[in-house]
Amino acid sequence: MSADAALVAELRTEVLAALSERERDLAAQGRGALAAADEQALGRQLIAEALECRAKDALRDRVGLLSAAEEDEVSRAVFDALFRLNRLQRLLDDPDIENINANGADQVWVRYADGRRERAEPIAESDAELEEMLRTAAARTGIGERRFDRGSPRLSLQLPDGSRLFALMAVSARPSVSIRRHRYLRVTADDLVKMGTLDLALREFLRAAMLARKSCIICGGTGAGKTTLLRAVAADIPPEERLVTIEDSLELGLDRFSDLHPDVVALEAREPNLEGEGGVSLAELVRWALRMSPDRVIVGEARGEEVLALLNAMSQGTDGSMATLHASSSRGAFSKLATYAVQAPERLPLEATNLLVANAVHFVVHLAHDGESRHVASVREVVDAEGPMVVSNEVFRPGPDGRAVPGAPMRNDTLDQLVAVGFDPVLLERPQGWWES
Repeated sequence: MSADAALVAELRTEVLAALSERERDLAAQGRGALAAADEQALGRQLIAEALECRAKDALRDRVGLLSAAEEDEVSRAVFDALFRLNRLQRLLDDPDIENINANGADQVWVRYADGRRERAEPIAESDAELEEMLRTAAARTGIGERRFDRGSPRLSLQLPDGSRLFALMAVSARPSVSIRRHRYLRVTADDLVKMGTLDLALREFLRAAMLARKSCIICGGTGAGKTTLLRAVAADIPPEERLVTIEDSLELGLDRFSDLHPDVVALEAREPNLEGEGGVSLAELVRWALRMSPDRVIVGEARGEEVLALLNAMSQGTDGSMATLHASSSRGAFSKLATYAVQAPERLPLEATNLLVANAVHFVVHLAHDGESRHVASVREVVDAEGPMVVSNEVFRPGPDGRAVPGAPMRNDTLDQLVAVGFDPVLLERPQGWWES
């Protein structure tokens, strides 16, 4: 059941005017601006009063009354239009929806966690209304206000529920919106075992890697679950450690759970203003992070010159740092790191970059996504660098079903360090019938 769009728009205008008037009265009394929660509570009260007034008018004029269900639907729609993301909010409230893509206001597609793709109802009356809704979200959400207009046709931000929104206008015929849901904001490696992403051996290995302060790169394709795995692995970091997270748009949300991570600073890159000033890049944030006494630095997604700053950070006392990276295989992560590092002003040659990788990164974890499930397919231990090559051992390699199983032996000193924090080396014994490649 969808609420009457005209009635919702009318009530929104009415309630917004009443809300503004109440806030002006409070300001005149010297009481200051309302907190967000108080403003929303007042909004709900004003919506209820407006609907009650309409019900009285309907009784007086002997016209049809809204049913209780219809009234609830209208109330929710008005509240979403005032304080949330209007019609888009219904999709965000569905826990089974994983991705939302809109090509204009009325061409909306959703993908569910089970792989289904379906067309959804329009999320706005027009493209102009959709653009205005996104501008409102840009002004209200995130650390700082972000523009969304022809002068700044790109919008990237984290929504209050942790989802990542990316939108474009002016560079396509219609405004385009893509939202990646994060259904598991609070997640542990034990949860991923239940989901089938990890088995017991991998779960215990990753726990030991965190406790032994091993720096890890988590790689995979789009939608493979890299951010979810990073959150889960980070849950094993001792709570007394100080973390600094660095992202293009806030997404990890480690600072949301103070019981797991009580000391977290979440940094977000910033775009330059119209004069080209005030921009702060990921690479600069990584350098700033090192001055903030971090125990570990975590980069949400490395995809440019910040890779060099991250590798330097990993090799300068912040062992146990992590980042995610787009790569099609665990071995392919090394060429990606080299490609991104060369974008930095230092322009390191390949041999120097590989040596830096060998000194900074301990493990590369690769996630695969076959359409039905996400699972770890490979883990490489970085051993050394030889000219244009990074030398590595694939300590977990794809088994017959594509899921990682114990592979090449780990270096003795690395294994000793993992055992020292509680890892059972028996878990690395190859399963019966495993073939050698």
